[in-house]
Amino acid sequence: MQNISKIQKDKKNLIVQWSDGEESLFNYFWLRDNCPTAHDKDSNHRMFNILEVSENLEAEDFKLTEDGKLEVKWSEGNHISYYDPKWLRENCYTLKNKQKYNSPYQLWDSSLEQNLESVFIEYDKILNSDEGLIEWLELLHHKGIAIVKNAPIEKNSGFNVLNRISHTRETFFKTPFEVISIPKPNNSAYTSHALRNHMDLPWFETPPGFQFLHCLINSADGGDSSAVDGFAVADYLKNNEKEIFDILVNVPLKFRDKDYTQQSIRGFHAPAISLTKDGDFNDIRFSVATMDALDCHPDIMDKVYRAHHRFGNLLHDKKFQIDFRMQPGDIFSFNNRRLLHGRTAFNPNSGHRHLQGYYIDRDEVLGRLNYLKQ
Repeated sequence: MQNISKIQKDKKNLIVQWSDGEESLFNYFWLRDNCPTAHDKDSNHRMFNILEVSENLEAEDFKLTEDGKLEVKWSEGNHISYYDPKWLRENCYTLKNKQKYNSPYQLWDSSLEQNLESVFIEYDKILNSDEGLIEWLELLHHKGIAIVKNAPIEKNSGFNVLNRISHTRETFFKTPFEVISIPKPNNSAYTSHALRNHMDLPWFETPPGFQFLHCLINSADGGDSSAVDGFAVADYLKNNEKEIFDILVNVPLKFRDKDYTQQSIRGFHAPAISLTKDGDFNDIRFSVATMDALDCHPDIMDKVYRAHHRFGNLLHDKKFQIDFRMQPGDIFSFNNRRLLHGRTAFNPNSGHRHLQGYYIDRDEVLGRLNYLKQ
């Protein structure tokens, strides 16, 4: 652990020198807002109201205590704060902003198809061990795809393994939703037609983060699955076709729910590619079937359509897409806001094809993984 070797102050910050030579700035408002006494001891929620101090707040006095803590006497409120140097170092925003960002995402292309077993994981391993659950969650987080093998094939049995993560995300499709061919379908998934690679529910402000398609039976001719890493395609455009990439990041497209059974009108504008605060990939939002009539400015409409056309074709390009056939007992698990998925047409007269689908929000998958890793 690094110790504090020297402290100075300026008008807005305490300047801390560490024993390893690093230097940290700690803003007065930030320090006062994060005083250990500012939080309720049970809920750990912040009870102190930073809005009650004046704009002239500063450290009136400061020193190191005998046990190495930073003691700060504040110019207002008759209050003294004590900070553990270990906590200060771990939460130092000066040093955090100097660090090089490393993406957690492992991008992949069509070569994954030759090594698909690398994303397989046994159902029993997940159900009966935290190690198996962590392995599954890490595949979902880092690669965005995992195929659970040898799950039960009874209806609704997907809940058993999904509840190892958290609660499912309920939508108007209900949980689970039935991916079967039905008369007068209200969604193209409920037909025997081919489905282009797409994300589910792009017209939601926050589409479900992860999707789980549980294969109960797949004996019909056709109905093979496809998947593509949208982040890998976006990365290709970022490095090779920057003008198209910038349009896809900066111009909102329009999506709309076209389900005739709904008594709600759902629509949302969002770019095809969105980025995180670190400039990493956050969402891929793409669905030819549910993109609404675009309303971009006329000066850019042609550029937007050319970018959309290029992106869509790359999302179906054989150098990026993988193809595979789901077996009964498989649970095709994937990041719905990274991977696009599709299928070939199938002949409903040649046999049965029945999948049950579930959603879980991204917060639940990542939150569970972070908890188990710690």
